This record gives sequence, structure tokens and C-alpha cells, in this order.
Amino acid sequence: MEKYPYEEISVKQIVLETDLVRKTFYRNFKSKDDVLRSHIRTILRDYFDIVNNAKGDVLTTVFEFADKNKKLLKLLDKNDMMYYVLQGMNEFILSVKSEQNPELNPFSKLFAGLDSDYLITLNIGGIWNVISLWVRRGMKDDPEEVKAAIKQYLARIGTI
Repeated sequence: MEKYPYEEISVKQIVLETDLVRKTFYRNFKSKDDVLRSHIRTILRDYFDIVNNAKGDVLTTVFEFADKNKKLLKLLDKNDMMYYVLQGMNEFILSVKSEQNPELNPFSKLFAGLDSDYLITLNIGGIWNVISLWVRRGMKDDPEEVKAAIKQYLARIGTI
């Protein structure tokens, strides 16, 4: 995607540029979309491990993740494909939720007694839209200022 728009990339091109045999490609992937989803899942596994073990601020962890993966995120944004990460987040977090130790999850106390599926998707959607906007703006806005605005907003919600 650095050289060509995603739409123009073919499986044949991927095979030629990676020195894979076509059979090997199709043994592991169904399509070029499957390759991208697989790569995103790998990155998200690392991300969720970091979030679940974060000792500090979850928002800081989210911005650090985005900064670490800025090359991919900018390419996805350039190709209008940021939704792939959102889909991956929704699928991944709901699939591993039952495997997680509630003691390690920073949101467990907030979700206690509530339908966590809705709250998880609310959090993911909100955070992901913030990150998507940050990427679309070239990742130039100071994350500390963005986090401060989010925290002020959440504090105001608490007073309603």
C-alpha cells in the first residue's frame, strides 16, 4: 500500500513481491483482504495485551499504540480503510473477553452488573473514532491536549 492504492493490489502482485508460491498464499489466506485482516489481528493482540496490563492511563496506551503503528494507520486512512481496525477490535475483544482475567482488565469495575458487550463496543467506537480523527489530521495534534479534552468532557457528563 506504500506503492499502490489498495484497490490496485492483486494477489498475483503480492505473490510476486513476496516470493511466495501461489499455493502457499492460498493455503494461508483466502484473499488480499484476509492478509490485511491477519496483520491487523496480530497488531491488535499486542494492543489488547498492553491495554489489559496497563498500569497507567488507558488513553495514553491507546495513543502510544497509534503512534507505534502510525505507518499502517496512515496507509489505511489514505485508502479509506480505517474501518478494518474497528472491525478487528470489535471482533477480537468480544472473542477474548471470556478468556480475560477480570482482575487485570481496567474496565471490569466499571462494567460490573451491566451488559459489558454494549459498553465494550461503546468504548471501542469512541476511542477508535478519536484515533481515526487524529490520524486523519496527520497525527499532529498533541495527544496530551486531546486526552485532556476527553477527560474534561467525561467529567462534564458525570455532572449531568
